[in-house]
Amino acid sequence: MNRMQSKHDWADDMEDEDPYQTKIFTDENGIKHIIEFRENDAGKKVKITRKIRSTLKTEHVNKAVAQRKKWAKFGEEQGNKPGPDVSTTTIGENIPLKLGSKTGKSVETAAAEEAQEKARSQLKAKNITCRICKGDHFTSKCPYKDSMQPLDEIASSLEAVKFEASAESSRANTPEPTAPAPALGGSKYTPPHLRNKGGAAPAQGESMRDQRRDDSCTLRVTNLSEDVVENDIHDLFRRFGTITRVFLARDRETRRCKGFAFVSFGTREDAERAQQAVNGYGYDSLILHVEMAKNQ
Repeated sequence: MNRMQSKHDWADDMEDEDPYQTKIFTDENGIKHIIEFRENDAGKKVKITRKIRSTLKTEHVNKAVAQRKKWAKFGEEQGNKPGPDVSTTTIGENIPLKLGSKTGKSVETAAAEEAQEKARSQLKAKNITCRICKGDHFTSKCPYKDSMQPLDEIASSLEAVKFEASAESSRANTPEPTAPAPALGGSKYTPPHLRNKGGAAPAQGESMRDQRRDDSCTLRVTNLSEDVVENDIHDLFRRFGTITRVFLARDRETRRCKGFAFVSFGTREDAERAQQAVNGYGYDSLILHVEMAKNQ
């Protein structure tokens, strides 16, 4: 009887085994299966199966991080193999941390620096020409920017002055219409340059090529915006005196301002007062440069 009681019963093992215990096994394809039993919100037992496929991935990490991964475990994990244990550790998303020289800078500042660096790299492949001296550098870096005007503006101003001079000379050479002189003894035609030969009045059609325009009361305004029109120049300078002429240089195709203009006053005192007041004045987000025009 005692011999029968001492015999091991297989039912004892079945009673001791927990049917809701977590089970972990790996199949023939190398896929790891994790079977867990949990209670849902309704208080019922639910079975959760997770399948994990392991893939070997080599990555370069910091030397200090690699050393920390080799530290010996302690506490309840003492003696276990390196790496996290899924039964005691929840693995979250791997968030890489990129360290650089931008520490302490705001996001806006870092983005602006990246945009500037990208623009510099794009400009390296292009030909950079200075607008002042035509050198291979930026206009803001030109050593002559404070002492020299842009070559394009100088050429444009010369062309504009020559155009104005030729226009005035052509207007002066054009004879004004006059009333026909009374016929003396017949209807014979008399050329304009022979009329009033005996009188004190000057002969009509007289050339004015020898007369030169006086630019002593004229100002040259540069660094104007492309959106400026003649009315803007009048509004800016009319408070200093009587304006006799305004010439705004325009592009032939776009008809927009080319950046400079000429303003003539009735007296030189008005021109000097306007030059002192407007020179260095901020207008339309630009600093105006005003100087006395040179006689041509």
